[in-house]
Amino acid sequence: MTPTVTLDQALGTLISVAESAGVQAETARSEGSALAAAIAESAPGAAADWAVAIGGTTQDFFDAATRGRRWRAAPTATLGALVAQGSSLSLPYAEALAEVVSAACSLGEPTMRVIGNACVAAAAQLTAAGARPAMALPTTPANLEPSAATSPTPEPARQLRRAAFERAAAPAPPQPEPVKPKSVDELLAELDALIGLERVKREIHRQVAILRVEHLRADAGMKNATITRHLVFTGNPGTGKTTVARLVGGIYAALGLLSLGQLIEVDRSELVAGFLGQTAVKTSEVVAKAAGGVLFIDEAYSLTGDQYGTEAVDTLVKEMEDRRDELVVIVAGYPAPMEAFVAANPGLASRFRTTIDFDDYTDDELAKILTLLADSADYELTPEALTHFRELLAVTTRSSTFGNGRFSRNTLEAAIGAHAWRLRDIEAPTTDQLRQLLPEDLDQDDQGDPA
Repeated sequence: MTPTVTLDQALGTLISVAESAGVQAETARSEGSALAAAIAESAPGAAADWAVAIGGTTQDFFDAATRGRRWRAAPTATLGALVAQGSSLSLPYAEALAEVVSAACSLGEPTMRVIGNACVAAAAQLTAAGARPAMALPTTPANLEPSAATSPTPEPARQLRRAAFERAAAPAPPQPEPVKPKSVDELLAELDALIGLERVKREIHRQVAILRVEHLRADAGMKNATITRHLVFTGNPGTGKTTVARLVGGIYAALGLLSLGQLIEVDRSELVAGFLGQTAVKTSEVVAKAAGGVLFIDEAYSLTGDQYGTEAVDTLVKEMEDRRDELVVIVAGYPAPMEAFVAANPGLASRFRTTIDFDDYTDDELAKILTLLADSADYELTPEALTHFRELLAVTTRSSTFGNGRFSRNTLEAAIGAHAWRLRDIEAPTTDQLRQLLPEDLDQDDQGDPA
């Protein structure tokens, strides 16, 4: 069996591909380190192993995991930018990210949840670059418990982690030619293919129609009213806001309104520094990375209430003016706090004139999301498993903190781990056994995994 690649080695490969694509080494290293931490955060001892490999502290590990969780279900910022540009290196970079995910499974002691995280995250990166995960044979050593390893013996655990990961992360053949950037119609078709979100789709189509005509009028030398391109997305967690923001970036680039169309997703921690004066610099650096694309600020209302957040907002308003032809900002969060956030600053109120509401998903839509996620990772939910998922939804409280699509993803991550445990004593599983998730695989207690 091929030895497991260490995290340091996997990051080295990632950095090499990134530099070939013109991406700074530190950007790729930071991104890969955060993704690895998000994969391994539930593994006992992972923080210490990560800190040794990266050269940081255990607190750095938890901070990185918080940043990297968003990439367990979606392409990283750099990969998203490479795909948006049609770069021929998007697939090699996705494969390098998949190798980072594999290496993350060697941090600390093995847990079934880490395996689930890895399978779903690898599939997300590879699928974004146009590859489809391939089938491989998972094995499970007898000394591995469903929640954590109880034996320090390293080699059987490595075999499990590697084999189970390879099931979702086997690389596809490289693409020799650059990928042609998608057209507006292709991107709108992707939007329309999303599950649910009918009101969102109508509003995005309306925005595109307005901006397309504005662009044509400008090309014809006609005058145009000042139309802001910045948007407010409101809704509960897991309702597709980031996915739609990524498509908006691509659509605006296809319209010629943005040069790149990449999505840079941040929260308060990535904009605010520990001292006054430093926050302005930090915010400006983030905006510079988003130039030519979309800056997506989640839970933007967290920037209100103190002088550090105010400094970040003031800097953001200035940057939006200075970069008005090369930047789109989308702020997102719960409806009422977002309304107060925009109203609190005249500079924001004048720039954010369009609010798009994201409704919660229905049970049927959540079942479709689960099925789609499973398919992308090369798993199949039996009809009985889908029925059981609906039973779980029926007894789950739907407060404002309900995860929506994240609930489906968390369910799949846990089910993949349970599936591997269920097959631990089967020496030669059939293809159906390797692929199919049964009702009992969905009976996990850790649905509330933070994301």
